[in-house]
Amino acid sequence: MAKIIPIFTYCFMLWFVVGIVTAQLSSDFYATTCPDVLSTIKTQIDLAVNDEPRMGASLLRLHFHDCFVQGCDGSVLLDDTSSFTGEKSAGPNANSLRGFDVIDTIKSEVESLCPNVVSCADILSVAARDSVVALGGPSWTVQLGRRDSTTASLDSANTNLPGPTSDLTNLITAFDKKGFTTQEMVALSDVLGSHTIGQASCRFFRSRIYNEDNIDPTFAASLQANCPTSGGDNNLSPLDTTTPDTFDNSYYTNLQSQMGLFHSDQELFNQGSTDSIVDGYSSDPSSFETDFANAMLKMGNLSPLTGSSGQIRTTCGAIN
Repeated sequence: MAKIIPIFTYCFMLWFVVGIVTAQLSSDFYATTCPDVLSTIKTQIDLAVNDEPRMGASLLRLHFHDCFVQGCDGSVLLDDTSSFTGEKSAGPNANSLRGFDVIDTIKSEVESLCPNVVSCADILSVAARDSVVALGGPSWTVQLGRRDSTTASLDSANTNLPGPTSDLTNLITAFDKKGFTTQEMVALSDVLGSHTIGQASCRFFRSRIYNEDNIDPTFAASLQANCPTSGGDNNLSPLDTTTPDTFDNSYYTNLQSQMGLFHSDQELFNQGSTDSIVDGYSSDPSSFETDFANAMLKMGNLSPLTGSSGQIRTTCGAIN
């Protein structure tokens, strides 16, 4: 006869297992093995963002596109080989993700300090935080100790990452599958494309500015001048026309004025269930920053590889 485990005991066992995984990440993971790693990453991020503010948005988005596929394991950084197709060529990533060169530069610097110690996944997590701070946004304590994957998943990248044409239901579902509430989804909407500090190519918002009616006419006309009905696919427009190089809450204020660049943006404020959350973040920037930082900390804990799992890659684009 099978032994019946009391529900309290089962819950305790589950909590204990989850606790072990979480405990393997810590803010001081490299305190003795690579004490200068955080300052080294910050220096390189500050240089990159000062040179091109858009890079901060790109690195934030790169972290999101890593974590939402098979966890925060650096899989998005892997290059294709003759026998391996990674995530870079997935629909949401191809000709869109950038910042790989910055991560490679940081990895090289860190390897010269502490060979075979700091993972690419951890570098990416810290780089996302430092990018937000460099652009005036909130900080949070990044938990460290992730290891790098030896695999990637093109199919999961195509399936799990919401796109610029997603509707509200799809957005809520995509985040719910990763354990995020609707409130956290709205707070993290900037991460979908770094929408308070990034830029987007014409091909991703052309349909909205010519075909949708929940868009401010003046805003649409200004975008059409740089995004014709054909051609100019790679012409860029800021996702936040008010303060494009500053991390703030104006993204939500723009949504209230029907000035969301993507269809998925405006879905957050379109007479639906998330309108009140947008109103709250628009009127209370400190609430937005707190919720954003907490949600980013939670995202960084998505299925990390720890202990003896995975590896510490010598270069971020290839397994050892």
